[in-house]
Amino acid sequence: MEIVDYLRIARRRLWLLVGVPVLAAGAAATLVLIAPQQYTATAYVAAPALVGGAAAQQYTGNQAANQFAAAFSAAATSPRVVDEVAADTGVAANRLRSGLAVSQVGASSQMEVTFTSPDRASVAPVLAATTERALAFLFSSQVAIATEQVTAASTDVAEATAAITAWEKENKVTQPDKIYQATLNEMASLRQQRLQMQAVGNGRGADAATAAIEAGQKQLDTIGPKLPDYQALLAQRDAATSALSSARQGLQAARAQVQAADPAEVASVGAVRAVSRTSSLINATVPVAGAGLLLAVVLVAMLELLARNRAGDPPTSATDTPVPPPGPRPTGGDETREIPVARVGRATPAGQLSRGGGRVYESGGALEPQTGR
Repeated sequence: MEIVDYLRIARRRLWLLVGVPVLAAGAAATLVLIAPQQYTATAYVAAPALVGGAAAQQYTGNQAANQFAAAFSAAATSPRVVDEVAADTGVAANRLRSGLAVSQVGASSQMEVTFTSPDRASVAPVLAATTERALAFLFSSQVAIATEQVTAASTDVAEATAAITAWEKENKVTQPDKIYQATLNEMASLRQQRLQMQAVGNGRGADAATAAIEAGQKQLDTIGPKLPDYQALLAQRDAATSALSSARQGLQAARAQVQAADPAEVASVGAVRAVSRTSSLINATVPVAGAGLLLAVVLVAMLELLARNRAGDPPTSATDTPVPPPGPRPTGGDETREIPVARVGRATPAGQLSRGGGRVYESGGALEPQTGR
């Protein structure tokens, strides 16, 4: 088919090509016009202190802004936050999910939270509660986790200290590691003194130094085997103390982030305004009209196919007539020859050409249809 044929079909089915999109667009426009008036507002969250900066912060690096935007979007629409906002404002959770929209402003860390609802009075409270709950979900939970870490580390320190106290009580010695080191230093000094006394011939002083060295050695022999267990307890206490220090630093950083994420400082809610019905009509009718036009084209194609199947093969020309061969026509004899003829679509008496879907043969002065070939 050529373009002219398509245009002819389109002109013949114009009522369908125009009617279906118009009806679809009219139905969409009716739904928009009879729907209740919608109201919307936008809340802005700008917290640059939460993104980048010190390595202790939660969102750092080249992708800090995108990470914060993704985390905030997920938090604002999470079931926990939605349920909390529904409890705070009295708006149904389904209405919150359908009306809330969170987007990032360009590549910055600023976020926009939009809520649309037919209830004008609920728009601003929902936005305020959503931003507050989302920020608390992201950063207050960090404070809770850091607090738990501090508590656990403090417990470990207390347990390690209690174990050391119990060991000292059981072995009747306090701070054996320091006693052991002090005894070693004292014995080294006594040996030096004994050498000096022996050099000057002071036998009594040398004997006293020897007795003191022997006493110190007995004390070392008593404390030495027990010292590894005590040192292990000291190592546990030192590790717990170091973990406690790190946990406290993390708690301070988490509290600083919570302070930087204070909704009163970083979030603001814009004015509530009515949603324009013109934009709603355009957004609703244009896609529906396009879908209706596509449906109309499909219907036209199906109708044309059905019409062709019912009509069968149309004649190639309205003036199809038999064309006799050139030269004189035979008047007798048994000679039979094949004559190509056009199809005329009806039976004819003997001696005339006929269209039979095959070839026509001339025999004995008359043309006879031959359909067996």
